[in-house]
Amino acid sequence: MPGLTQRQLKAQETKKKILDTALELFGEQGFDHVTVDEIAAKSGTSKGAFYVHFNSKYDIFLEKFKEIDEFYADFVETLTKEMKSYEKISLLVQSQMVYLRDSLGKDLLRTVYVSALIPNKSDYFSNMERQLYKIVYKLVEEGQMAGEIKGERSPSELTMLITRCMRGTLYDWQLFDQFDLVSEGEKFISAILEGIQEEF
Repeated sequence: MPGLTQRQLKAQETKKKILDTALELFGEQGFDHVTVDEIAAKSGTSKGAFYVHFNSKYDIFLEKFKEIDEFYADFVETLTKEMKSYEKISLLVQSQMVYLRDSLGKDLLRTVYVSALIPNKSDYFSNMERQLYKIVYKLVEEGQMAGEIKGERSPSELTMLITRCMRGTLYDWQLFDQFDLVSEGEKFISAILEGIQEEF
């Protein structure tokens, strides 16, 4: 990146090495069975270097989900104005399922879900300021203003229902062996959108 010193570039490289190694270990062994010492050793860094970049193991997940939120923001830029709001929501869900399937994978996502339930950890996953929630809210609000989505429920309530649908699909992916994440996600969101779509 332009403007960065050699030291800053080296720090970025170290952080990425720690992040990638930790995610790999979490996927193989499970979050609870991996230590910071093990992450440092396998990444060829030090425990001190780990704590320069991350406060805890849990911060590894937060870093990864910040990347995922960047994906959502970039994805919205690809949507055309001509599309109906519910078409945009459907495409968002489909793209999310493809991205998470290919970027995280089933085993690592399972670890993320389990780790998100750890008491006294960040509320990142339920933080309504996340890109995902903001994007869905905006699309719902846009749809209601255009008369494409029913206005009986508030944008906040519909945003929660839609994102709950997303999380539920990802959770079911963990439970069932023969489960096509993308096609099931499409079915699930289609049923939700049919219920809130205005009839013309």
